[in-house]
Amino acid sequence: MLRMPLSDFERLRRALRSAELVDATPIIQALRMVKSPAEIEKIARICAIASAAFAEAPGLFAKGQRLDDAFRAFRIELLRQGAEDVPYLVGGAGPDGYDDVISPAGSQKLKHGDVLMLDTGARRQGYFCDFDRNFAIGRASDAARKAYAKLCWASDAALGAVRPGLRCCDLYEIMVREIGGDDGDVGRLGHGLGLQLTEPPSIVPFDETLLEPGMVITLEPSMQVVPGKVMVHEEVIVVRDGPPELISQRAPAELPVL
Repeated sequence: MLRMPLSDFERLRRALRSAELVDATPIIQALRMVKSPAEIEKIARICAIASAAFAEAPGLFAKGQRLDDAFRAFRIELLRQGAEDVPYLVGGAGPDGYDDVISPAGSQKLKHGDVLMLDTGARRQGYFCDFDRNFAIGRASDAARKAYAKLCWASDAALGAVRPGLRCCDLYEIMVREIGGDDGDVGRLGHGLGLQLTEPPSIVPFDETLLEPGMVITLEPSMQVVPGKVMVHEEVIVVRDGPPELISQRAPAELPVL
């Protein structure tokens, strides 16, 4: 990643006309995928802040509230809990699930039976968290409950399988099997996390990157609940020499009802 304006890079290249510029992307990428203990501590801290903000959901979200007001309340809570900024906050709401997972909030009001999801990329000291939580408003339909449980099972299977030496593509397949066939084929099911909201590696069927101790990755199984509605569940973990360390507060085993 260049991390400077292109005009500045061109000026630097002209000033160093006698030097040979070499693409160090593979080296830098490999170094950034494995975090230092200090980096892990910073990511764990912002994850703890987001977890604390999500825990305040019963006082933040309610039937009849506009979706953009719900997002605003959550952004304020993240800042109150200690986030320095919230550059990324998306989600959705609807009966049984939501239309997509990367939309900004609209003005529609939360209705009885809606599933509300917020996915936050809050930041502190330069490092991001990235995970979501789902909440049912008033009641949860059978379809929503079953989908939520299936996504939790997929997360549990991934947590049980993550070890150094496991390939990202194998981790993808483990979650897809738990979700059930093509239902999980809606994109990648996790990624690296750190100074950027999303970093390599990617939990996709073609990424053969081997997991290493010190990697911080998200587990993000997703599925179609009913035609046109999806649900996503996300956690953040650190790959360790043995079992992984969960640094987002684990979501409840059953879909919370507000």
